[in-house]
Amino acid sequence: MAGLGYWHWDIRTGKVVWSEEVYKIFGQDPTSFETTIDSILALSPWPEEQKRGEELMQKAMEDREKREFDQKFLLPDGSIGYYHSTYQGCYDADGELVSMAGTVMDITKRKQAEEALRQSEERYRSLVEHTMDGYFISEIPSGRLIFLNQRICEIFQYDMQEALSQTIWDIIDPKQHDLIRKQLHVALQTTGPSHESYTFNAICKDGHQILAEVSTSIVQYNGKQVLQGVLRDVTEREKLFRQLKQAQKMESIGRLAGGIAHDFNNMLGVILGRTEMMLLEMKPEAPNYANLKEIHSAASRSSDLTRQLLGFARQQTIAPKVLNLNENIDLALKLLRRIIREDIKLTWDPGADLWAVKIDPIQIDQILINLCLNARDAITRTGTIIVETANVEIGEKYCAGHAELKSGSWVQLTVSDDGCGIDKETQAHIFEPFFTTKDVGRGTGLGLATVYGIVKQNCGFIYVYSEPEMGTTVNIYLPRVPESVSKTTGDHAMTHPQGAETILLVEDEASLLDLSKMMLDRMGYTVLSAPTPEDAIDIARSYEDSIQLLVSDVVMPQMNGKELKGRIERIKPGIKALFVSGYDANVIVHHGVLDADVNFLQKPYSINSLSTKVREVLDQ
Repeated sequence: MAGLGYWHWDIRTGKVVWSEEVYKIFGQDPTSFETTIDSILALSPWPEEQKRGEELMQKAMEDREKREFDQKFLLPDGSIGYYHSTYQGCYDADGELVSMAGTVMDITKRKQAEEALRQSEERYRSLVEHTMDGYFISEIPSGRLIFLNQRICEIFQYDMQEALSQTIWDIIDPKQHDLIRKQLHVALQTTGPSHESYTFNAICKDGHQILAEVSTSIVQYNGKQVLQGVLRDVTEREKLFRQLKQAQKMESIGRLAGGIAHDFNNMLGVILGRTEMMLLEMKPEAPNYANLKEIHSAASRSSDLTRQLLGFARQQTIAPKVLNLNENIDLALKLLRRIIREDIKLTWDPGADLWAVKIDPIQIDQILINLCLNARDAITRTGTIIVETANVEIGEKYCAGHAELKSGSWVQLTVSDDGCGIDKETQAHIFEPFFTTKDVGRGTGLGLATVYGIVKQNCGFIYVYSEPEMGTTVNIYLPRVPESVSKTTGDHAMTHPQGAETILLVEDEASLLDLSKMMLDRMGYTVLSAPTPEDAIDIARSYEDSIQLLVSDVVMPQMNGKELKGRIERIKPGIKALFVSGYDANVIVHHGVLDADVNFLQKPYSINSLSTKVREVLDQ
């Protein structure tokens, strides 16, 4: 490695003498390199380098002072080197300058190290400045900020000068100061590298709080121990995480609720059907007539509860229609006005030119009844309930803060009241089945759970905004559909339509099979009953006359109802089918939505609903 070399320039003769080390520094051969001023200047072929060297040499010659500077040069192999050179004039007895002398030191490696350090620092600074996280260095224990990047300023809404005048204690919620100090104390007592991660409530310039996640370490900076930290605003992330946890919890509760409802359906069907048949055969003045009416009423209420549970669990079978919400709400409100107290004003504000949605009309009634009754119960004296609809376009920016919401075109249904409102803790549970704040006997806790399930089943979203004593607003978003609105038909009369056709009845639950046969017999039909699909196929083969209708459970051992229909059709072409079930079996429904060509009756059913549906299918 070349070190320190010496040179001498005789001004009178123009001769330049280099020591051996100088040749080594510049990578030149002493036998071939001519040490003239021009050839030496050519070692730095950059005009600005040559000019600077000449200027320093001239100054050294004029003011008799020693001069020194760093300069780059070109090595024979094309690489760049650096040297440190000194200049000093030599004078004769008369004070005349006769020569110049000096030293040359190879500083290439030092310059390369400095450049590497500079580039490293530049990359580090660029990384710190362009990262999406905040970065800071603060003194210990004062917390005074020594260095921070622009992202910290953006997070806390300060400009750089304002931010540097703060301490970490200014931005941490005072309630958490003691906790942070304890963590710092532990870190300072730890030998070796110390890294800590924690979250805290941070205070922005305008006073509002965010949730900050910070990872800190104790490092050496300018000879002192300092706190180095990387900070991230996780307010939105935590909000989305809470929403996800809530959705997962609701999904689990829904599966449990749906399972319970399914198990009850068959038992309730037997209770309802048997009591209904007995009531039809008794006179009102009979001794046990009133008792049977009470049993039937209790079973009906239980049936309503199971339907609500299925609604919450998104497992009730539905027949969606394309409709205009305004028309259906207008009809539903006529009924609701009768059950809402006279001291409560019910206001209806339908949106103009409302887009079409696809939903089972019965579910619209369920939504409105549950929301309006909840609103009624939240108003202790006089008050107002407002029902509104509107077309809404939702953008990506709004969706960023609402985990489940999607951008696009939606029809919004809003029910708001000026009642007692709901606190944040209660809001976290309002969609859970059987959760209620009402007095014992005043509510089942299934109202909002049912609404939640219906909205989700129809690919919609629901949000509740409320504060104590400030009322409550429930916004429901249903997706817009481009189809034409369906024409509505009138309600079926509450009668028991009769018939004389032949029906093949298949039900694997013996008690329900007997009950359903009794009901159909009473209506005048010829009923061929079978406890299994295989028995039904055997009956179809052996029965010589035609069979007009297959009434079959959907979920059975051996094969499901849809498969059975296919087998029976090959034996009795043209036979129609009615499926009954307490399950939303995926052989006839998809995500609870009934296939368009399927006739379905939900368990438990009454004699009226069975007779009406059977007649409807036969008359198709």
